[in-house]
Amino acid sequence: MGKLEFIIKSEIVRLAKHEVWSTFSPLRKEVWGMKLKLSNLIKNFSVLDRLAKEASKAKSTESKLEATPEEVKASRLTPDRIRGLRKKLGISMRELGVLTGSSLGAVLSWEKGKFKPRGDKKAALVALRKLKKREVRKMLAEKPVETKREEPPKKNTKKTTKKKLLGKQK
Repeated sequence: MGKLEFIIKSEIVRLAKHEVWSTFSPLRKEVWGMKLKLSNLIKNFSVLDRLAKEASKAKSTESKLEATPEEVKASRLTPDRIRGLRKKLGISMRELGVLTGSSLGAVLSWEKGKFKPRGDKKAALVALRKLKKREVRKMLAEKPVETKREEPPKKNTKKTTKKKLLGKQK
């Protein structure tokens, strides 16, 4: 009786495995196809994401500060007006330089009256007059402002040179 029971159990197990395999085999193929589609979508997404970042970077590097040539020609930017514009917008000289694409020294020279802004710098200042504080802060948040200065290298003195030489001999 044990042999018959073993044969029936093994046949049931064999048929059950066959049913499970026949049911899951098409599902496996379908899952494999979905994984393939998903990997293609991820590749396409990464390409699109990279292109979108490049486009946004190009857009942010573009000068948003534009003024018509007539406005630029008609504007009279005195040192007091430049300083007043900067104070009205609540920004520092460095931030004004970042917005206009010029250096801190240039902004300082404009405000002291040594030089006058010309060309695209003047157009940027004219365009800044149209903006509000919040818009300027938003533009500054998009652009990096470097505030860290590099320290000049230290000069070697006789004592430090002697210490280095003595340290190397030991």
